[in-house]
Amino acid sequence: MIHKLSDVQSNNIGEGTYVWQFSVVLKNAIIGKNCNVNAHCFIENDVIIGDNVTVKCGVYVWDGITIEDNVFIGPNVTFTNDKTPKSKQYPEEFLRTIIKKGASIGAGAVILPGITIGENAMVGAGSVVTKDVPANTTVIGNPARELIKDKK
Repeated sequence: MIHKLSDVQSNNIGEGTYVWQFSVVLKNAIIGKNCNVNAHCFIENDVIIGDNVTVKCGVYVWDGITIEDNVFIGPNVTFTNDKTPKSKQYPEEFLRTIIKKGASIGAGAVILPGITIGENAMVGAGSVVTKDVPANTTVIGNPARELIKDKK
């Protein structure tokens, strides 16, 4: 379902995917099956989103970002794709950011460019991710660090 108040230019939207109002999907973006792209999202051209992905409101997915299957992106997560941005000066190639299968990113987290978030990893709300997150790990804080559980 593509909401009539969205601007979806891509023909690469999988079956059963919802794109809600006031969202923009550029023409070369690829979005898999059974996804939910909530209101007020922006998805650029060089983006791949797998199947069963939830992208909550207010998320902008820039060139160079791949989101694999079964990923949850919380509201207002901020992705970046350039470590040294300058107005009207673009890199030859944007850094690749990969969110692996089953990962979850909490509301308001910031993901710096060139990061890989591992399978089934969890990023806590408001965290600033400055380096790769291993699979099956929870990180929190600024900068994001592994959550060490009490071993009682």
